[in-house]
Amino acid sequence: MSGQLKEVRNRIKSVQSTQQITKAMKMVSAAKLRRAQDAIQQMRPYAQKLQEMLSNIVSSQSSDAALPLAEERAPERILLIPITSDRGLAGAYNANIIKLTREVIRSKYATQQAAGNVTILPIGKKAYEAFQRANAPMIDSFWGLLSSQSFENVKAVAQYAQEAFLRKEYDRVELIYSQFKNAATQRFVSEAYLPIPKAENSGNSRNTDFIYEPSKAVLIEELMPKILNTQVFKAVLDATASEHGARMTAMDKASENANELLKNLKISYNRARQAAITTELTEIVSGAAALQG
Repeated sequence: MSGQLKEVRNRIKSVQSTQQITKAMKMVSAAKLRRAQDAIQQMRPYAQKLQEMLSNIVSSQSSDAALPLAEERAPERILLIPITSDRGLAGAYNANIIKLTREVIRSKYATQQAAGNVTILPIGKKAYEAFQRANAPMIDSFWGLLSSQSFENVKAVAQYAQEAFLRKEYDRVELIYSQFKNAATQRFVSEAYLPIPKAENSGNSRNTDFIYEPSKAVLIEELMPKILNTQVFKAVLDATASEHGARMTAMDKASENANELLKNLKISYNRARQAAITTELTEIVSGAAALQG
């Protein structure tokens, strides 16, 4: 019985130690989430307006100024850019990104995958490890950029994708990441990156036209790469905020589960101790009765 009590005590100490870790990780993630949330909330309206403007320009483009980054080609060679985190303990966050990437391949590019024409450019250690285990064709030069996250590092990924598209190494490029809604909610999306998508025209919408100075061609040549770089940076900021939100939520749930487990273990410990005391009392009474007899 003493061995059982010792085992339960050890389990209680172990759960308490784990609970201290989960609470500390929750507090760290909450602090990081605040900064990441401020960054994406300030960046998102700017990036969305730039993307809207670029889509409108592409939609109203005439033949006098070529837009090679908007050239529609048959999607024979595909580049997918999944954005995960470098660390785990974030619930199903990383698994959902990897699952969505595989779903996109299976539903849209199964033929290209069979021909070996789907390439993965992972951002984040978890995506890199997952597709490395799957022996998928992969560009492994950028997966570690989140450790020193900056616009310059992210711009390198965007420039690589743009240059490869211009060289016709890839016919389509997609970003796969999670859009941050709040600490408990992320929306996992696959977003077209190249060729530049055209604006969606509804029945009540009007084509937006702009007055260009100095000229349309010069401005497009200057602004288009910057807008595309900003789009990738916005996706990385979204993914970072989503990661911290998912980790904070996961650690909060883990702390709650530890509380429930501690309650059950303490009940088991008290029952075992009660049984041990009862057994000892019974042995004492029995021994005293035997001596009197």
